[in-house]
Amino acid sequence: MSPAPRQARGTPSLPKGGRRLIVLGSRNRGKLREFQAGLAGLPIELRGLDAYPGVEPPEETGETFAANARLKALGLARQLGEWVLADDSGLCVDALGGGPGVRSARYAGPHATDAERVAKLLGELADVEEASRGARFVCALALAAPDRVLIEVAGACHGRIIRQPRGADGFGYDPVFLYPELGLTFAELPLEEKNQVSHRGRAIAALAGRLAGLLRGQE
Repeated sequence: MSPAPRQARGTPSLPKGGRRLIVLGSRNRGKLREFQAGLAGLPIELRGLDAYPGVEPPEETGETFAANARLKALGLARQLGEWVLADDSGLCVDALGGGPGVRSARYAGPHATDAERVAKLLGELADVEEASRGARFVCALALAAPDRVLIEVAGACHGRIIRQPRGADGFGYDPVFLYPELGLTFAELPLEEKNQVSHRGRAIAALAGRLAGLLRGQE
């Protein structure tokens, strides 16, 4: 009997058991929980980079969130030989000319903590009046196989920066990003509520629909 034809590297398919392994290109556990919650209805197993010691994302050299998401997804997919979901997210503050933008994670230095980044942001906005403290969170997602990008989506959420952190949940700039419609910061929102309105939640919802269609095509 002749052997079954070999599948081309990176060709989408479902593994045995019907659950597609997807690696999230991040070691941020808060971010992993958000993605797992938002994609819970799909036949996938989502792992963080913690499962792959020694594997590091490529340097973020893109000038847009979308470009950085593509760089990370493709670079990691080629290293791991798996489908990889990568995001590039950031905070764009009106009074800072859209900054810190794509530099949000490195805003206070490459090894700064979330608290240090928030402190730097509040320091730079100390003299900015309330009417000029508008901001938006942006999230770009890219899902890649080792040989190509499969899906790209994005989401955004508008709010403003308050003067003191509030809330114990979330991560990053969540404690100072006020969502006006609810009068709460992202760090004060339960994860389920946050996922319904946040930039990442909106991007994940868009991804879920596209990914469901992609997976159905491989059954």
